[in-house]
Amino acid sequence: MHLKSTDQKEFKFIFFVILIFSLSGCKNDAQINFYNKKLKKNKLKCLKFIPQKNDKLENALSKLYKFDKSCPNILTLSYKSDIKCNSRFNTPQKTTSNFPNAYLTLEVRTGFNPQYSYYIDLTSKPTKSDIEDAFDRLKEDILE
Repeated sequence: MHLKSTDQKEFKFIFFVILIFSLSGCKNDAQINFYNKKLKKNKLKCLKFIPQKNDKLENALSKLYKFDKSCPNILTLSYKSDIKCNSRFNTPQKTTSNFPNAYLTLEVRTGFNPQYSYYIDLTSKPTKSDIEDAFDRLKEDILE
């Protein structure tokens, strides 16, 4: 089978487009959710954080802000690493990109009502720097 010059150009273009889409995989952009839309204008005056695991990441977070134990707005930190995804649907992304194997979440609630969340997929175990970046974004978004 011999392709004409225009057919070869079209084939190369289509191949290039498919390659770009397959390599784009997952982005490491944080997903921000304002459950309480009023927070964009009326920022919070305080946060309470109660460490659950008492590990390095929680200790790093507890040093980033003067948390108020009497504040009704509760910050929770959750993360996980070494996540294995065996889905066959993710095979192209896992083989051609930095497929995430960890995540980090900061969530603010008032009582049982979610107010704000920050979520990011990570390609390695969460670090102190990841916590600092996440909390900097949270401060910018919802704290006075």
